[in-house]
Amino acid sequence: MKGRDILSIGDLAPQELRSLLELATRLKKDGHDQPLQGRTLALVFEKPSLRTRLSFEVAMRSLGGHCLYFSPQEVGLGVREPVKDVARVLERHVDCIAVRTFEQEKVEEMARWAAVPVINALSDHEHPTQALADLLTVLEAKGGLAGVTIAFVGDGNNVARSLCLGAAMSGAHFRIASPEGYELPPALVERARALADGSGGSIALVRHPHEAVAGADVVYTDVWTSMGQEEEAGARRRAFAGYTVDQALMSLAAPDAIFMHDLPAHRGEEVVDEVIEGPRSVVWQQAENKTHAVKALLLLLLAGEGG
Repeated sequence: MKGRDILSIGDLAPQELRSLLELATRLKKDGHDQPLQGRTLALVFEKPSLRTRLSFEVAMRSLGGHCLYFSPQEVGLGVREPVKDVARVLERHVDCIAVRTFEQEKVEEMARWAAVPVINALSDHEHPTQALADLLTVLEAKGGLAGVTIAFVGDGNNVARSLCLGAAMSGAHFRIASPEGYELPPALVERARALADGSGGSIALVRHPHEAVAGADVVYTDVWTSMGQEEEAGARRRAFAGYTVDQALMSLAAPDAIFMHDLPAHRGEEVVDEVIEGPRSVVWQQAENKTHAVKALLLLLLAGEGG
C-alpha cells in the first residue's frame, strides 16, 4: 500500500498538526526509545543544507534508523535520469524519502511514483518541516498557538507559505508585510483563510512592516534572496529596502515578543546583528527544534505515532 506523503504542511489535518507538536514536545522533554530500528531514510538533496540535513540525519539515527544522503551529482533528478526512475529504485531499498529541490513538481513526481512516504524537505513552493519547527518554537515560548499573533516581514516565499498555513490551522493570527510583487500567492492565501475560519485564526496581508509588527507576539523574517534567485539579488535588495528587522521595528511588537529566523541570516539585510543576537531572539532554539519536529513526523509516517 502506498505510503503517506507530506508535500505541504497542509497535508496534515489540524488535529494531526496539534498531535505532532505535542509528540515533538514530549520527545524533546522525555527522550524516546528506538522504534525505527531497521528502517532507512533516503535524503535526495538538490540544494545545499545545514539545518535540514542535520535534523533529518540526527532524528532518524536517534530513533534507531539509518540515513543515506544523495547529492545532486549522484542523482541528477530529471537530468541524469528521470525522477520516476529514481523513485522506483529508492522505494525498493528504503522506507522513506526526503526530497530537497527547487521545483515542487519534482517532489510531487517522486511521491507519485514511490510506494514509500515522501517528505518535502524544501521546495520553491513550501518548507513544511521548517513550519513544524517554527510552530513548536512558538508553542514553547508562548504556551500555545491559538490567539498568538505572528508577524512575518519579507518575501512570501516557501517558508512564509508553510508558516502561514500552519498558523491558520493552529488558530494563530498571521500577518505578513511584503513589497509589491513579493506577496503570498492568492490561492495559498485563500486556502489559509479557509483554514483560519475553522480555527479562530486570521490572515492579514499588509504592505508596511510597521503594520504587521505592531503588538505582535512573534516577529519572523527570512532572507530576501533565496537559493536559485542570486541573479535577482540587486533588484530584491532595492525592493526590500525598509524591511529590515531592527531594534526600532522590534520595539513596536509586544514587550515579550520573540524574534525568529530560519537561518542562514544575511545580517545587515533582513535583520541586524543586535536583534538576532539579542535577548528576544530564539533562533538557536528554533534550529534545534527542527530535529524534534522531524522526529515526530518520521514517527507519524513510519510508526503510526502522532496521528
